[in-house]
Amino acid sequence: MYKTTSLKPSNWILSCSPLILTTFVPDCWTQWFDRDDPTATGDWETLSDLLKQFPDKVCPNPIDIEATTLSGTPADQTGEVFFKYDTTSGFVCRNEDQNGGMCKDYRVRFSCPSSYCTEKVCWTEWFDRDNPSGTGDWEDLSDLRKENPGKICETPQYIEAQTTGLFSTSAPFTGQKFYMFNPTKGFVCRNNDQNSKECLDYQVRFGCC
Repeated sequence: MYKTTSLKPSNWILSCSPLILTTFVPDCWTQWFDRDDPTATGDWETLSDLLKQFPDKVCPNPIDIEATTLSGTPADQTGEVFFKYDTTSGFVCRNEDQNGGMCKDYRVRFSCPSSYCTEKVCWTEWFDRDNPSGTGDWEDLSDLRKENPGKICETPQYIEAQTTGLFSTSAPFTGQKFYMFNPTKGFVCRNNDQNSKECLDYQVRFGCC
């Protein structure tokens, strides 16, 4: 299951009726937060401050925490010493704790209980606009919108892809490589990227909230 940013609900009724409405619990990680820079005493990404600044984007009782540098290096691989790094306090790197240097600039995110993330997802029908007999299977969102006006919401949050046929296989379990698998762009499997030199035939649907 693949998710992006929040959805504008303006097209919800148009896009979702009479489609499938289900309750879905995604991988419950927040967005990345970078509210502070280490130019003063250090980098303070505390949970209390984040809850004040982003009250509707962070759960009050996280079950896990992850911190990386802005370039994506996990915090525990930087060799720096951390004053706080836990789910109750958040993340703090103090300059005074480093060997004569300044903390790197970090970002942090939290994992929340599933009850915090449960939401209603409205799924479109399955679309299969292309076959892999050419360069591959191109189920890109722009073309699907043109061929199916009014059937896909303005900004999908989720995307699912699976093989066509009676016994479908979810795309991530086929072992094939995908050039595009994004809810705001669509799905593309290119023949040249496969060991077999040919993609399977896929169908795709989009989830809206």
